[in-house]
Amino acid sequence: MNPEFSLSVQFASEADNLPSRAQVRRWVAAALEHAAEITVRIVDAEEAQALNQDYRDKDYVPNVLTFEYGEIGRDESGRGVLGGDVVICAPVVEREAREQGKPLKDHYAHMTVHGVLHLQGYDHIDPADADIMESREAVILRRFRIPNPYLSFPDENGVRQ
Repeated sequence: MNPEFSLSVQFASEADNLPSRAQVRRWVAAALEHAAEITVRIVDAEEAQALNQDYRDKDYVPNVLTFEYGEIGRDESGRGVLGGDVVICAPVVEREAREQGKPLKDHYAHMTVHGVLHLQGYDHIDPADADIMESREAVILRRFRIPNPYLSFPDENGVRQ
């Protein structure tokens, strides 16, 4: 059974080839393990860098940021509802997809799933936790016929490994 969720998708980027709201909704639904209220906001570099500086004290443009609000309420059955925002930086996602030789849509899917897993408490700071999170991402992305992003970087000849 898939958990219930509400989703707001915001497009604050002038980039071309952004994913559709329906695509984002499918990726979020696939990654959710808990009821949630989520905003996914696709932004340009200036906004992403400002958020990273203001909230993480890091002065660079990230590919994805997740703001976890924890449990923000309860559903009708009394289960906790998580809240959070996932901010995806379009120019960085485009550049990384190009550099990694993968379809742009696949990289947007990965960043969405990655952010939603962070919202649910997954992390990758510790190597053991990173293994768990990356494995979970790979399983979710496989549902969309997207190769494991941690194994599919092309080598210097453009061959996927």
